[in-house]
Amino acid sequence: MRYRLLGRTGLYVSELCLGTMTYGGKGFWEQIGALGQDAVTAQVKLAHEAGINFIDTANVYSLGEAERLLGQALKDLALPRDQLVVATKSTGIMDDTPNGRGQSRYHILNAVDASLRRLKLDHIDLYQLHGLDPLTPFEEVLRALDDLVRSGRVRYIGLCNMSAWHVMKALGISERRGWSRFESVQAYYTIASRELERDIVPLLADQGLGLMVWSPLAGGLLSGKYRPDEKGPVGARRTTFDFPVVDKPRAFRCVETMRPIAARQEVSVAQVALAWLLAKAHVTTVIIGAKSEAQLKDNIAATRVRLTPDDIAALDAVSQLPPEYPGWMLEFQGAYRTKPPVKE
Repeated sequence: MRYRLLGRTGLYVSELCLGTMTYGGKGFWEQIGALGQDAVTAQVKLAHEAGINFIDTANVYSLGEAERLLGQALKDLALPRDQLVVATKSTGIMDDTPNGRGQSRYHILNAVDASLRRLKLDHIDLYQLHGLDPLTPFEEVLRALDDLVRSGRVRYIGLCNMSAWHVMKALGISERRGWSRFESVQAYYTIASRELERDIVPLLADQGLGLMVWSPLAGGLLSGKYRPDEKGPVGARRTTFDFPVVDKPRAFRCVETMRPIAARQEVSVAQVALAWLLAKAHVTTVIIGAKSEAQLKDNIAATRVRLTPDDIAALDAVSQLPPEYPGWMLEFQGAYRTKPPVKE
């Protein structure tokens, strides 16, 4: 297991992050996973023994049940708190009351305290906005998050699922006000869905932000278990919950390119898909969530896969995004500035 700095902080996190969306299975979340306490505790133990020091959850996962199960597992295993980086989120709908969602100061402060109780912790290492609240001004959101950092209940802050201009606007406000800045972006990114590279990835490099990848296997579609002419395995996630959005013809082309690479290295297709992400310099950590111990072990083994330059070139080619304006124009007009001048 390798470790990478989170954004421009001095905090090292493991290149794989244990995801918890499969914990609990309350209501809507049952179709994603419904692991109970024993299975959750076993996963946390296995991940920790493999060197994973980073765990990501959210208050909305099974309406708090995932946080509760994770908190109990951490307590039962008595893992050293100073060796763990625990991340959670808020924004989603937690109840039917008018203020049981969103990013108002009222909701954020209540949500943090509720997460701490469920997790049985006295602080959260990385607290993330789970998406965009179109109603609450960024100034209100960022001031609340800064107060949480100053209070010690939160160490760092991050965000998820926002456009590049939202991220940049928030960073500008934080810098102007002297408030805590976002240090990480959690986003959907796979070999078959590389849209992040158009605007977000350049922003990460420019502003020194870490990238946490969610759904690296596109909801299991890149596991190698699916074929274009089949529905997929019985009980598999994509057969009951066809999400996240992905260009399926491109995804299957990627899978067919990964199959011989996986066969040559005697690893799973899923491990090749994860290894491609781990080979990208802009990726800080890849969040892996599993329904079973076997899945988790297979995902962890991806850290040992080393793709050759030819492998990466072939995978990059089959998954390449089509040109899009203004990207192609920026590349065309900027080409003469990317090479040093030469005088004959």
